[in-house]
Amino acid sequence: MQKNDPYRLHQSLSYHLSVAARLQERRLDEQLKTLGLSRTTWCILLAVGNEDLSQPSDIAEFVGIDRTATSRALRKMEEDGLLGRSSGTEDKRTRQVVLSDQGRDAIAKATPFARKNSEILANILTGDEADELWRILSKIEDSADIPLKTL
Repeated sequence: MQKNDPYRLHQSLSYHLSVAARLQERRLDEQLKTLGLSRTTWCILLAVGNEDLSQPSDIAEFVGIDRTATSRALRKMEEDGLLGRSSGTEDKRTRQVVLSDQGRDAIAKATPFARKNSEILANILTGDEADELWRILSKIEDSADIPLKTL
């Protein structure tokens, strides 16, 4: 493709990667919504409940969102009764995030949705294709620090 050729959206690998990701996201989002959860709240619940993360900065890094979005989500989740936040014992500025019983219940109810969504994808691909997709996605994720350069 030449520099002056028109950009063809449907010939773009990036476009198709985005479409495939959105299909997976939408399928899970529809199910999470029945529990009053968003993908962000689901990921935060997993960070706290399954990964034992309790610091907002660690949760933000795990979920892949900025600290402001994490703080906003944590505040809303606390209001909704999914988790609690308390000051740390040594430094009162430190906030510890803990899962509530309602948060644990939400994880238990949403986990089958996430598993089913993953199963759908796994059934579309052969084992070798899934392994190759893991390899390719890891390679793409590892390139996150490559800046978009002007030509």
